[in-house]
Amino acid sequence: MGRTVLVTGASRGIGQDTARLFADRGCKVAINYNSSEEAAAGLYSELQTAGCRAMLVQADVSNEEQVQKMLQLVNEKLGDIDILVNNAGIAKQQLFTDISAEEWDRYFQVNVKSMFLCTRGVLPAMIRKQAGKIINISSIWGITGASCEVLYSSTKAAVIGMTKSLAKELGPSNIQVNCVAPGVIATAMNSGLSQADLEDLKDQTPLGVIGKSRDIAETVYFLASGKADFITGQVISPNGGFLI
Repeated sequence: MGRTVLVTGASRGIGQDTARLFADRGCKVAINYNSSEEAAAGLYSELQTAGCRAMLVQADVSNEEQVQKMLQLVNEKLGDIDILVNNAGIAKQQLFTDISAEEWDRYFQVNVKSMFLCTRGVLPAMIRKQAGKIINISSIWGITGASCEVLYSSTKAAVIGMTKSLAKELGPSNIQVNCVAPGVIATAMNSGLSQADLEDLKDQTPLGVIGKSRDIAETVYFLASGKADFITGQVISPNGGFLI
């Protein structure tokens, strides 16, 4: 029987392709979504038709009570979570001077606190079993920073710090914690960019292409596999050479 995987923010983009890939390769997949019910349901239906074992679970992963309920439902239906993919996140381009205190708090709640809540919730079973994989999705901007994305970059840098520290703490329990920091990817999050901006970003990428969410999903899958058992505390950045 396949391992149980929880992917947060799995209704679209990187999360959707990650959930699809794990399901295609025999894992039991919990598809988390918050407000994009139609998209999540579409993915669930697709996986059911393909004979995969999956479940839908709605939760705002920045809310402690909702996370606890989500994890309980997944445990009851699919068993202990073996692999956690902390993918849920939000992004916005704006000047630093235009950021409100409320926006600052909200971004850290969704992009960082959600990872804390979900990770804390799955750890008791992983520690008991002395096995587990946690993959956190950061961003290239968490490594290098981005103008007009100070808030987003700050949250994604926090994800990297959390990953490195937690890997050291959980290593003795044989739990690997790693981070994937995608470059420019063709997702809904980047759909607001103009064609000129996309062409400029493509020109700045040595491989000359915009990445696909499947590229990131494959990286996540590798880190969750037995082939990556000696890899922990690392930041892997599939970015086409944009940042070297």
